[in-house]
Amino acid sequence: MHRPRKRFGQHFLHDSGVIDAIVGAIGPGAGDTVVEIGPGEGAITTPLARLAGRLHAIEFDRDLARGLRERYAGSDRVQVHEADALRFDFASLGQDLRLVGNLPYNISTPLLFHLLDCHEQVRDMHFMLQKEVVERMAAAPGSRDYGRLTVMLGVRLAVVPLFDVPPEAFRPPPAVMSSVVRLAPLPAGSYAIDDPARFAQLVRQAFGMRRKTLRNALAGHATPAQLEAADIDPGARAEQVPIACWVALANSVAAG
Repeated sequence: MHRPRKRFGQHFLHDSGVIDAIVGAIGPGAGDTVVEIGPGEGAITTPLARLAGRLHAIEFDRDLARGLRERYAGSDRVQVHEADALRFDFASLGQDLRLVGNLPYNISTPLLFHLLDCHEQVRDMHFMLQKEVVERMAAAPGSRDYGRLTVMLGVRLAVVPLFDVPPEAFRPPPAVMSSVVRLAPLPAGSYAIDDPARFAQLVRQAFGMRRKTLRNALAGHATPAQLEAADIDPGARAEQVPIACWVALANSVAAG
């Protein structure tokens, strides 16, 4: 039994009921290419390897990666990658990928942003995350949880919280409640962003000063006239603005 390493944020899932629920939500099939991020001791890896056509396991811990390589040494359908998921090129694994993982909570947000780079090659994602993060991902405009993460994911992905998982389902138990969430790319053209870099910059700037009105938070980045043209009140704050209005504002600014 592997000793969990705190610096890697390791909490190993062991509850068979939760494992079955996650695999059932994914519904892997013989034609699927599944990519598991952070397989750990392989609690979810085992059923995924049995059901999926091909499985890529991305594991950063060298001891765990070695154990997984030994376990699947005789399988030509399972490939273990000893790598940092934050730097891994997921696009190199092909098209129509199905991403799965009990993500380390200490890197979950930057990892989600990293995965946006390959969203066009992904069919869906099923992740276990801290419940607080899932609430932020799925938040509605005007709520306390609505923020940069909500907007940057929501412009590319449909976010569907599935079910909560209690601390005792893990070894060692985390100090927080967890949730499983499904993410699926939106249909092409759902949000037409003319300049993705400009869009990301505006959202980052506004939510970095979320206590200020947008007139002040975006001074030097967008004029009050551009805000109003995007149906945004210059006196509003970032968390009050729907995703479609952020897109309209970014396109207006990009057009000059």
